[in-house]
Amino acid sequence: MHDFQFFGGGWMMFVWWFVIIALIVIVARMLFGSPKPRTGEETPLEILKRRYAKGEIDKEEFEERKKDLLS
Repeated sequence: MHDFQFFGGGWMMFVWWFVIIALIVIVARMLFGSPKPRTGEETPLEILKRRYAKGEIDKEEFEERKKDLLS
């Protein structure tokens, strides 16, 4: 008489499974995601490249600072 009524019906069961799986994926990404810089944030190397491209620093200073960053 009340088959599948606990979760709202047969098709609703698939919606609940989707929600549960989506939550697991979101939590896993938050816990185990790679430490990439967020959108809009520049890495130190990108800032250095931008400063060199604008002419704020010369090639010698660029290479020296790049070496420091990568070591």
